[in-house]
Amino acid sequence: MPDYRSRVPSYTFPTALNAQEAALATNPLMHRLQASRAALADDPYRPIYHYVNPESTLNDPNGLCFWRGNWHLFYQAYPPEDPRQHWGHAVSTDLVHWRDLPYCIYPDPEEKCFSGSTLVEDDRVIAMYFGTLVGNMVATSSDPLLLNWTKTTNRAVIPIAAPDGSPLPYTVYDPCIWKKDGVYYSLSGWARPGGPAGKPIRANFLFRSTDLEHWEYLHPFVEDDRYTLVGDDGSVPYFWPIGDRHILLFASHMTGAQYLLGDYDTARDKFVATHGGRFNFGAMRPAGIHAPSATPDGRGGVIAIFNMNEGKPTEGWNQIMSLPRRLTVDGDDLFMEPVPALAALRDAHARVDTTRLPANTEHVIESVHGRALELVAVLDSQDAPMVELNVLRSPGKEEFTRIAFFKNRGHFERVLGTGRHLSLVTIDTSYASEAADVLSRAPEAAPVNVEPDEPVELRVFIDHSVVEVFVNSRQCAAVRVYPERADSVGVSLRAQGADALLKSLDAWTMRSIWH
Repeated sequence: MPDYRSRVPSYTFPTALNAQEAALATNPLMHRLQASRAALADDPYRPIYHYVNPESTLNDPNGLCFWRGNWHLFYQAYPPEDPRQHWGHAVSTDLVHWRDLPYCIYPDPEEKCFSGSTLVEDDRVIAMYFGTLVGNMVATSSDPLLLNWTKTTNRAVIPIAAPDGSPLPYTVYDPCIWKKDGVYYSLSGWARPGGPAGKPIRANFLFRSTDLEHWEYLHPFVEDDRYTLVGDDGSVPYFWPIGDRHILLFASHMTGAQYLLGDYDTARDKFVATHGGRFNFGAMRPAGIHAPSATPDGRGGVIAIFNMNEGKPTEGWNQIMSLPRRLTVDGDDLFMEPVPALAALRDAHARVDTTRLPANTEHVIESVHGRALELVAVLDSQDAPMVELNVLRSPGKEEFTRIAFFKNRGHFERVLGTGRHLSLVTIDTSYASEAADVLSRAPEAAPVNVEPDEPVELRVFIDHSVVEVFVNSRQCAAVRVYPERADSVGVSLRAQGADALLKSLDAWTMRSIWH
């Protein structure tokens, strides 16, 4: 058996909170992480209020949860002295101001610690994740800051292969975990044959256990999935209640982060899908949304966070995390909003009151500029088929990122025998950078339902190399951007074809979460 023990220093911490804090204050690994974060802080593309890990590169977020007054975010980290996946760790009281903690789950007996989720119980937190080459693993922690983890049996609890080598009726990959009637349930991700010409389709296989060690396979979990595509897979699943429904978030390596809404038939242990949608609207790479991590918020909603891929080489680091979103539902409609604590980062404020936007004329907002901003623009598009909001704009418009709202230009959607034309919001980065090493990306085009007389609210977050746009709390689109010019900081609006109305624009510069 190969030796997969990590070369990253590891530490056992005290079990009382005050003693843990004292140990962290003098811990050599913590000092290293702090020094690395400080050394990378001057990179012009490194965000100041989106979470990015303190050293080296990262990948999927994992195991988002709330434990004893803190939100915990885990993620696939690649420590410099042993760049295999370990679980990195950060903690926050509000999902916005993050604090780094030491690596917490290390490889061995698995080769690498891939993705998984957590389940919070009264006296402990359970992590279930995929350990490469061996299968799905379980680890537990019960200390105040979740610094110390113990692996159940120190082997895979759901092995990747049968002991006799016979074929398995399921795949073993990224798992999630929940509890029902005192019994643990787990989904194992990936795909199964069954599409046209034997091509794979999304699949999530259900297991149950009474002790976390012995798991019984039941069956494929999802019924009536008419929303994913042939070739999709069901990686990094998260299955949680949301309002009076349930939601399954996952990532397909073909088409990106997605969700299924539906009803949990607890008698049959089946999830009956009634609606589905996406969180990214183009390829995951380059510069797109990647994988989710999600957890209930205790108020009927679900908090979700995603990693975002790079679109340009950056020395010493690459990906970032999206802003956390609060997801809620009304029937089959999914709503999403940035978490409220982001408002605490607002600094200098500028406001533009009602302004007519003459057709085909660009209106530059002279009072608003910056690379770390929040904008709230309320628009009445009137007869204009398209209204655009340009950000990170250079004075001569050599560089700009275009956010555009297309009224009633999306798909025609039938609803209860009637129908509606969806609108579209796009983020076009075609002219966002003049740099030769920025990887081009086709525009994101996200559908959104806006009622005929409803104003359009674009809530835009700009953070050095990322733009996220929330539309009427019903949709969000996000991409990475890399403007090269120092003067690419401007904001403008333009109505195409006919006049439109800017009802208001509020703008704030945003403070760093690291000071």
